[in-house]
Amino acid sequence: MRIGLNGAARTVDEIVEHAVAAEAAGFSSLWFTSQVMGDPLVAIALAGRATTRIELGTAVLQTYTCHPVLMARRAAAVAMAMARTGFTLGLGPSHAPLIEPLGFAYDHPGRHTEEYLRVVTAALHGDDASIDGDEFRIDAPAGAAADPPVTVLLAALGGRTLRVAGETADGTVLWLANTRALESHVVPRISAAATAAGRPAPRVVAGLPVAVHDDVDEALAVAAEQFAFYGSLPNYVRILERGGVSAPADTAVVGDEAAVAAQVRALFDAGATDVWAAVFGVGSDRRASRERTRALLAELATGD
Repeated sequence: MRIGLNGAARTVDEIVEHAVAAEAAGFSSLWFTSQVMGDPLVAIALAGRATTRIELGTAVLQTYTCHPVLMARRAAAVAMAMARTGFTLGLGPSHAPLIEPLGFAYDHPGRHTEEYLRVVTAALHGDDASIDGDEFRIDAPAGAAADPPVTVLLAALGGRTLRVAGETADGTVLWLANTRALESHVVPRISAAATAAGRPAPRVVAGLPVAVHDDVDEALAVAAEQFAFYGSLPNYVRILERGGVSAPADTAVVGDEAAVAAQVRALFDAGATDVWAAVFGVGSDRRASRERTRALLAELATGD
């Protein structure tokens, strides 16, 4: 099973050390939010040079805060600096409460995302990235393709973005989409779009909070406190509703080793190609709790 971890770290050295350790443990990937060090791309490039096979991805970089041509050039530069395949550019429009205070209008996020993604993927493939759209008017003729190539995933939770991800990207990177949301909404929509566009089957990277802990109620209480913020964002509220739950904690994968293993396998059965585990600690020794969780996930990652 392709299982990755969240790539939280405070320094470049920690990011590199974490990547080396995760690769040695058998994990397939590490995923970094845009908040890591304010921008994780330089640290990812350095971690990529210190490793040989682990995928290093962003989950996700905001689209509104970076011009799409510049985003493509940054991504190509990271891949070049890594000097190997394995960099994945996860992109997303973020959320109105996070974008509007920065001075951007969030009136048409679906349209913005569709045009943005077409420019980024064209530029990375060495195609003509010019566009005369409603959101972007860009005259950027074809240049060199990214070498090594860059995988592009879109944070897609709604119908339009899932269509765009299937048509244009290599798949989607998700947060808080549980088994029910995957099998009833995400996988059918993105797969149909990819098929209609004549593209390969898309990747579906499912990110969820994960904790191995014997007291399920205690683990859920910690998850409710730690991940409550996401319940205030409309895009996540909608994907929670698709999953038949009402709060972010309801999506958490918790329980003892057997219970967590079963829930992780269910995500793959529902159509996930990868699972991204946001490991969180529970109990009096949260470091030991996180180590217990990572040990199980490493066993699952290397055992199947």
